[in-house]
Amino acid sequence: MIDRPIVEVSGLSKRFGNLAVIDDLSFSLAPGEALGVVGPNGAGKTTTLNLIAGDLRPTTGSVRFAGENVTQLGSNRRCRLGVGRTSQVPRPFEGLSAFENVLVGASFGGHLRRTEAIDASVRALERAGMLDRANVRAGELTLLQRKRLELARALATSPSVLLLDEIAGGLTEAEVSELVETVKSIHRDGVSIIWIEHIVHALLSVVDRMLAMDYGRLLVEGDPHEVMASEAVRHVYMGGELE
Repeated sequence: MIDRPIVEVSGLSKRFGNLAVIDDLSFSLAPGEALGVVGPNGAGKTTTLNLIAGDLRPTTGSVRFAGENVTQLGSNRRCRLGVGRTSQVPRPFEGLSAFENVLVGASFGGHLRRTEAIDASVRALERAGMLDRANVRAGELTLLQRKRLELARALATSPSVLLLDEIAGGLTEAEVSELVETVKSIHRDGVSIIWIEHIVHALLSVVDRMLAMDYGRLLVEGDPHEVMASEAVRHVYMGGELE
């Protein structure tokens, strides 16, 4: 494994007025690694992804991507460098087809020319298991299909790091299993992943390492099963109840 991390978060803090949402957070992601992130609601997990993706700027600290300091770069620049992400709640352009939604991601997020963007969109829909729904309007898709569409839009930008924010939330057990297989396939292709999820067994099926947060701080990190079995995590995570 390459020594230099592909993502380095160092001393990251984010305050909104007097409220510290992220407090001196540091961790790294190795190339090709899948990192799971757990913690109770309000732990700062989504804010952390926003800071890595460039949707927010930190109050203090830095974010490095592939050795480059990207702390002051916006999300569009980071996307073109190779940082892709999904959102908790899919918000596609409902009047456009699934293909057109992904094409927007490839064209603007990936900054690809038309022919390249079309090819990238077809590949992304296929990888996300959505090629057979390419011509269906996004507003007619099921929740699982919208989640897959969100994933395809991110993949169309050709990310080397993929940030997943509760992509399994709201799905049935069978749908979670389908989605896990898709994420495994993406990971096998060499994409580094940071995945926030409350459905712990989904994370345990994919990730190489786990990080637990509480009140914007790093609580525990290490082997996924050992992290989830730790007393500290059981005490704070979902009131001590694990799925």
